[in-house]
Amino acid sequence: MTTHERLDRLHDALESQGADRLRLEIVRRARNFKRSWVEMAEALTRVRAAQVYLEWGYPDFETYCHTELMLTKGTVDKLTGSYAVVREHAPQVLDRDGLAQPIPNLDAVEYFAKALRGSEPANDDDDDEGPGDEVVRELREAVFDDPKPVAVLRKTFDPLFFPKPEGAERVENLEKTRGAVRRLEALLQAIDGVDEGRVKTLLPLLAELRAELDAVIPDAKAELGAAKRKAS
Repeated sequence: MTTHERLDRLHDALESQGADRLRLEIVRRARNFKRSWVEMAEALTRVRAAQVYLEWGYPDFETYCHTELMLTKGTVDKLTGSYAVVREHAPQVLDRDGLAQPIPNLDAVEYFAKALRGSEPANDDDDDEGPGDEVVRELREAVFDDPKPVAVLRKTFDPLFFPKPEGAERVENLEKTRGAVRRLEALLQAIDGVDEGRVKTLLPLLAELRAELDAVIPDAKAELGAAKRKAS
């Protein structure tokens, strides 16, 4: 039985038992929250603030969400946290119908929240001013006004909000190259229709290259770790 079907049955059972309207509404929103996560998040925020789950026989909010709504703590935290971000930074979104006026993707809102946290200086003495108000405005528009997929947000804004430390790209390239060499070795040993002599010549060379990469990568990672510690 799917989660959707279980929630359908729960809704019918609670309705037949005369459950109060808010409780029935929460179950309905749990069933449909992927279409309108804002509705679900708003309802969860209300329930948590008013602690009405106690009236429904649950000892705490997390138990209520897990048992009745079949939502994990991680999902609930993501929903309520993102709802708080929308309410603070783009309250106009809460009035949208989700059709003519699209509601931003939940993952995009979470990305926005992480970007804001990452743009804040670690302390008052931090000389890093972050990406600046203009970039934050552009991100806000890309999330709330002209919603973009998370993949597009990452490609556009990661270099600004989450810049890689010096040496990170080198480590990534070395590891990707090592992976490509390993795959090529495996393919060459399994392939048919290619000159066997050429394959026998290439395999030792690839093995030497892989060994060289195995030796270089730990040093590159150590340098990267030192750069991260220095930056922090």
